[in-house]
Amino acid sequence: MITIQPDIIMKPDRWQAVKAGVTTWGRGALPGVMVIVAVMMARLSGALQFWELVAFDRFLRLRPPEPMDERIVIVGITEEDIQRARTYPIPDRDIADLLKRLQTYRPIAIGLDIVRDIPVEPGNAELTSVFRSSKNAIGVEIALPDRSGFTVAPPPALPPEQVGFADAVLDADGYQRRSLLGAGSHQQEYRFSFAIRLAELYLATRGIKLGNGIRDREAMRFGSIEFTRVQSNSGGYVGADAGGNQILLNVRSGTMPFRVLSLEQIKAGQVDPNWIRGKIVLIGMMSFSAKDLASSGAIAGINPGRIYGVEMQAHETSQMISAVLDRRSLLQVWGEGWETLWIAVWGLLGMSLGQFLRSPWKILIGLLVASISPIALCYWLILLGWWVPIVPVLLVLVLNGAGLTAALFYRHEQELRLRLEERQFAIEQTFNAIHSGPLQTLVGILRTAQGEATPSPFLPELQRLNQELRAVYGSVQRDAIADEPHLRMGSAIELALQAPLHELLYKVYSNTLEQELPYLKTIKFKIVQFDPLNTSHLRLEHKRALCRFLEEALCNVGKHAIEATRLTVICTQEGDRQVIRVADNGRGKPSQSETLSLAEIDRDRETTEDPNPKLQPSGLGTQLAKNLAKQLGGAFRRYPNQPKGTVCELTWSAKRRWFW
Repeated sequence: MITIQPDIIMKPDRWQAVKAGVTTWGRGALPGVMVIVAVMMARLSGALQFWELVAFDRFLRLRPPEPMDERIVIVGITEEDIQRARTYPIPDRDIADLLKRLQTYRPIAIGLDIVRDIPVEPGNAELTSVFRSSKNAIGVEIALPDRSGFTVAPPPALPPEQVGFADAVLDADGYQRRSLLGAGSHQQEYRFSFAIRLAELYLATRGIKLGNGIRDREAMRFGSIEFTRVQSNSGGYVGADAGGNQILLNVRSGTMPFRVLSLEQIKAGQVDPNWIRGKIVLIGMMSFSAKDLASSGAIAGINPGRIYGVEMQAHETSQMISAVLDRRSLLQVWGEGWETLWIAVWGLLGMSLGQFLRSPWKILIGLLVASISPIALCYWLILLGWWVPIVPVLLVLVLNGAGLTAALFYRHEQELRLRLEERQFAIEQTFNAIHSGPLQTLVGILRTAQGEATPSPFLPELQRLNQELRAVYGSVQRDAIADEPHLRMGSAIELALQAPLHELLYKVYSNTLEQELPYLKTIKFKIVQFDPLNTSHLRLEHKRALCRFLEEALCNVGKHAIEATRLTVICTQEGDRQVIRVADNGRGKPSQSETLSLAEIDRDRETTEDPNPKLQPSGLGTQLAKNLAKQLGGAFRRYPNQPKGTVCELTWSAKRRWFW
């Protein structure tokens, strides 16, 4: 025999609700899908590339600082060195002398990031001799023609295997984010970059040779580390020039990535030999007048985005040897399919906020949290070496979420206006029904009672009932507009709801006790406490409802607390809860249970002397109070007072809840 669990079967009404929700979401999803498609088209057209590259730079700059790479030392020729030489370019004799001094410290490689295709006398013969005898020296050339078609040849004394080009690939904003490792064609001999020549020389001493990639035969590889080539649409790029062998440039973070020495320090011997022995030494101009500069938004320099060219060469070299020897992350990108899915998922999340959060303010908070999440994720992925699109993600998320929020605000206003109209119509219908029926009957009874020779003892009560019924219509009609910042007590007293809640409650207490209610007249002792309450999370309708709650509780005492002589009214904060408590010592019957989770206001008292009477079912007032307690996230207790009487108590949290 097979038993089917009842909770597994979906009820028809629940299934219909699910179907209706799916249908509604499907109709509302069209604008969101259009936003996602529009953003993806903008991305494919390159309209978002600039902002994507800016975000990429910002993520790299925000990384924690890395320790200095002591395998690379920069010898900078500064403005002071140029002034001492009294000429520019620096003569070949000074360069030759610098190379000879550095060789005495036995570095593994010396890279001269200064073009020397034309002799700069005096000392050219001496420099030529040093070049020929230095097998660890690497010179530079400019291999890619400029706008005029000119290139710069390497030093003639150096063989091709000791020459690397210093060309850089720049983006449209002039910043360098890629490192060009090699370039060539069928008509032109393949050439290697200055940085990879230095890395090759350094890693060869550790038995690691340069070779072709395994996954990509056109890529370069040192040992097991393969340098992923940049494609035209890698990461945030759209239609980028991917010619040659390019990789994403992962510069070192921190203010002191490399040790920097000056030409004067080398000449004076003011160096520790261990700084240079077994290291890579790069020689370059570190003077703004020389104009050997590079631009990078990922490096924080003295001038924003501007560093010396020799520093950029050091970053490129360090990136390769650190990846091979330290397993430092190389920057990689996802495939285009995964990037498209990544963007679409966040767009769908923005569309789905309204399915989980109905309030416009909750959606705004959810949108803020949802916007921070992809930023944090992309930053974390950058730390791991993955460049993931962020700008299109934020666009689809914010546009869909903000559009949904605006629609909800508009719908909220429309629904509020409709509810006010429906409420007013219901009030009119109710009053007409009362006026045409019970009120006319009451008028007839009053006429009969007034025409009798002996006035009925109930005549004053009937007259007051007639006045109260007619006053109800005006009172309810005035309170129909929930956003009105006032509370009317009776026909003359009007309270401003912007006032502190404890002041409002005290005024309600004072006004209610002035009413002509039979059992308020018998009260001789009053214990009253009205302390300031936290109302930062309460709306005007909440304050209005709390005032009405206190008014009803006091009126019930006045109408039903037989022979009451003592009244206690407490409005204060107890621990992390705020409380409104009304207690009397009259004879009567409390509510239905010892403790109710919600409100109970109506009290129909018995006329017995029993101090612990049975509790009666609740009525319409209870339903209204339940709504208030549910909105406040509070609880209502109505229980017997000892030795007799009733306690009516409403409590709610004093702390702000995130969903309010």
